Amino acid sequence: MKQISFCLTLSLLSFAVSAQKFHADLFAGIANYQGDLQGKRIDFSQSKPAIGLGASYELSNKFILRAGFTYGKIEGNDKKNTTAKDIEFRNLSFRSSITELQLGLEYNLLDLTYRDLSPYAFAGVAVYHFNPYTTTAAGNKVFLKPLSTEGQGLSQYPDRKPYNLTQFAIPFGGGIKYMISDNLQVGLELGLRKLFTDHLDDVSMSYVDSATLFNARGAQAVDLAYRGDEVAGGSLYPGEGAQRGNPKYKDWYYFSGIRISYRLNSNRSGKGLACPAKAHTVY
Repeated sequence: MKQISFCLTLSLLSFAVSAQKFHADLFAGIANYQGDLQGKRIDFSQSKPAIGLGASYELSNKFILRAGFTYGKIEGNDKKNTTAKDIEFRNLSFRSSITELQLGLEYNLLDLTYRDLSPYAFAGVAVYHFNPYTTTAAGNKVFLKPLSTEGQGLSQYPDRKPYNLTQFAIPFGGGIKYMISDNLQVGLELGLRKLFTDHLDDVSMSYVDSATLFNARGAQAVDLAYRGDEVAGGSLYPGEGAQRGNPKYKDWYYFSGIRISYRLNSNRSGKGLACPAKAHTVY
């Protein structure tokens, strides 16, 4: 009985030591978007706050399994777009919240068991939700997907299907982390998201016929599909087939900032405890 109790105690201690491999993670930084309304990779003038919570587990001294939830906001505005000529006369804008669940694998280039500083890289898979909206000239918030601004879901444009607001993404990136103590590390991280949609900003293809759009979705859909008439030098609604966006390139979003990771126990080795072999009774 004593032998069983001793082994049970060691097993519990071994489990406690394995918990030393778990980390609680916190992310705080900014979110950015790149697409038809914002051509730069990162434009700090259109950055919005982002925050995240997660957990990670040390598979080895260099490989870490990580999971997390991140929330951020993105925006794009033709008035601030400096990468496309005369794009400001289109006068489109959007905003969206991004909620993301991510699972990935992280690799430290250096062994933090012996070093305090290391670059790292990560990649994985994510599910995210978005819902683009804009603000009218009167200051009213309007979600864009129901308006079918490019004819999505209209019978006259059968090749233009409605886009999904919840999709998959491939997150990847890297950074550099510093061990403040055995329990605590802090890092600077840039994470990119490879998307499979060009409608993060509700802009992708060409203009549809304004009369068709009006009859199907109403005057507000026409007003918000093209807003050049709201600015000086703008024009009336373009003809059907005129370029509105560029479907050749998918949209992106990014999270960059500070990542803090707290180890649940300070022992870096993570070695388990072994139960001794059963002693032979000597008669």
